[in-house]
Amino acid sequence: MFFAKRRARKAAARAATEVHSLLDAASAQAQPVEQALWIIELLDWLRRGPDADLLREGLNLPPALAAQNGEDTTALAEIRRLQTLLDVLDHLPERRAEIAAVINGLLRNTDATLLLADFGFSQRPSFFSEFSERLGNKWLPKSPETRDLAVLFALFFPQAHDAVWLEALDAETLARLRELLATREIETEKTASAQLWRTALLDALTYTVSQIRATGFSPDLRSRMHNSGPLAGEVEAPFKHLAAQYETVQTLLAQQPPGDEEALRQSLTLLRAGLEACRQQADSVTAHLEDYGTSLSLVYVLHQLHQRIDRAEALLNCLVGDTPARDTAHLFANFVRLNAQRRSLRALWRHNTALLAEKMAERHAETGEHYITRDRREYRAMLGAAMGGGLIMGFTTWIKIGILGLKTALFWTGLLAGLNYAVSFVIVQLLHWTIATKQPAMTAPAMADKLGELSKPGGVERFVDEVANLTRSQSAGVFGNVLLVMPVALLLGLGGLAVFGPQFLPVPKAEHELQSLSLLGPTPLFAAFTGVLLFLSSVMAGWAENAFVLHRLDSAIAWNPRIRRRLGALRAARWAAWWRRNIGVMSGNVSLGLLLGLTPEFFRIFGLDLQVRHVTLSSGLFGAACASLGPAVVNDPAFWWALAGIAVNGVLNVGVSFYLAYRLALRARGIQVKERRAIYTSIARRLWRRPWTFILPPRHAAASAHG
Repeated sequence: MFFAKRRARKAAARAATEVHSLLDAASAQAQPVEQALWIIELLDWLRRGPDADLLREGLNLPPALAAQNGEDTTALAEIRRLQTLLDVLDHLPERRAEIAAVINGLLRNTDATLLLADFGFSQRPSFFSEFSERLGNKWLPKSPETRDLAVLFALFFPQAHDAVWLEALDAETLARLRELLATREIETEKTASAQLWRTALLDALTYTVSQIRATGFSPDLRSRMHNSGPLAGEVEAPFKHLAAQYETVQTLLAQQPPGDEEALRQSLTLLRAGLEACRQQADSVTAHLEDYGTSLSLVYVLHQLHQRIDRAEALLNCLVGDTPARDTAHLFANFVRLNAQRRSLRALWRHNTALLAEKMAERHAETGEHYITRDRREYRAMLGAAMGGGLIMGFTTWIKIGILGLKTALFWTGLLAGLNYAVSFVIVQLLHWTIATKQPAMTAPAMADKLGELSKPGGVERFVDEVANLTRSQSAGVFGNVLLVMPVALLLGLGGLAVFGPQFLPVPKAEHELQSLSLLGPTPLFAAFTGVLLFLSSVMAGWAENAFVLHRLDSAIAWNPRIRRRLGALRAARWAAWWRRNIGVMSGNVSLGLLLGLTPEFFRIFGLDLQVRHVTLSSGLFGAACASLGPAVVNDPAFWWALAGIAVNGVLNVGVSFYLAYRLALRARGIQVKERRAIYTSIARRLWRRPWTFILPPRHAAASAHG
């Protein structure tokens, strides 16, 4: 016990010596870079310094008192050390004045406007410029020898945890900090830190308001803003009025002593209303993006406009709010989080993909709904359409076998196979038939609407109903395709053998194809990879549809003078409407066909035998092989293993493409972990209690609850 107390006293003495050495190192006569280094060292001590109770013991200070109302905001170690430091400075007026001089010098010798107004914003608001900027922030070291306070702030608060203790500062500690920063210097210049800070806030607010107005007047946003007034120019009226509203506030705030309080209050009310009007105009641009397409740069500029409006309101609160010290602490905590994000490439990617996922999901939702069956009538219609698709794909299978028989170069083999698939898919679409497994990646984003209703009563169950509807639709698509593609390919094979003889599909070749479909081989891996291609084709379809509406190509087709002269006004209008309805589906068909044809040949260049295994094409290949091998093939175990492989093929095609599209819908709606768990639990419960609802249609439409 004696030795433990002795060690504790020594530790307390060392802690006291450490804090005195730190305070003695502060010098108002030091170079600005040395002062910045001292502040970095001070903040690092707040994070990693000795225990506050041990420190107070070594400094002969009384123990810290608990906060009132049972809310102990001093629980964070950083805050406890800060309070102890303030207690020490209360007993050392010379050191207190020296530290105030250091902070005053920092504010005088740096540009705080760049921190307060521009911190967290990219100078060139686009994805790639932001990516390169974050890459530099992540890997390139920063120098404290700078007049840019934003650079120094990033060095002062490099850890995301700093935001936690900054926001947790209690009112008394904030008041003591404000009192410290208002201490006047002993040197010739007597400007207090509070006045320097107020001037910096005003300059930053001026800059921010100017940026809001400039962004609001940009052609891309003006052309997309909603016009509720009789004049076209009224769309930017809130941005026009913002200048006069701010000038009034700026004049009143700049007066010494301050101007009329009632006039200032009214002017602040008008300015805040003007900022809210600008926000509403920005929201009207979002509605335009949903209706007429989006682009990455446009969404990015719009997002930054919202952030600048938020920044202007935060700066106003720091200037004239009811609790300016608390608002300033919150502003600094937000800067700390922004600083962490500025170094995170993952956060940038996550944010931008979430924005684009939402737009892509909304565009896909227009076509996806047509592929979801909710009752027996729709189920039978889907089954019939899928059987029609199977008929076409039976011919596609034999054309593919013929292309492989040409033994052309890898690229030409892949291109011909891809064109074969693409033309077949387009024919199926024009005949209003369907191809199995192609729907999930196109229809799952349509469920983003249901995901947006999870917080409403019964929202999770409605989403599970939609999953069941989609799964039934895929079952109908797979069953219909397989039921017809196998016999069609078999009959075509028998006809070819009758006309051309055994060389039409030699037995060794047929045996090889049958073996390649076996469940015991790499078929499951190939089927899962094909599911990825199915999803990618839907993404390409979304990009094509979005680009079509973003660039208003339907209007160009309908009204371009050259096109109207060539086609005629009526035909041009019909073509424009047709392409507007079908551009996404056609793009998906062509991209999927080319992906299925070219991807295997591309990997073969590198010596990788990575095949695609689409359940419909595999079923057609199975029927073709059986035609060559004859009825005795049913006695071969390879026959049954191939059938099992086709079954697993269908499950993996649907499952992988659906999962990826489902993740896209989750990202689009920002669904949190807790809500995802509720979804998974509800799906598992439905599978346990009513598994048949995922395969067979309900007897009546009402039986599909919420469907």
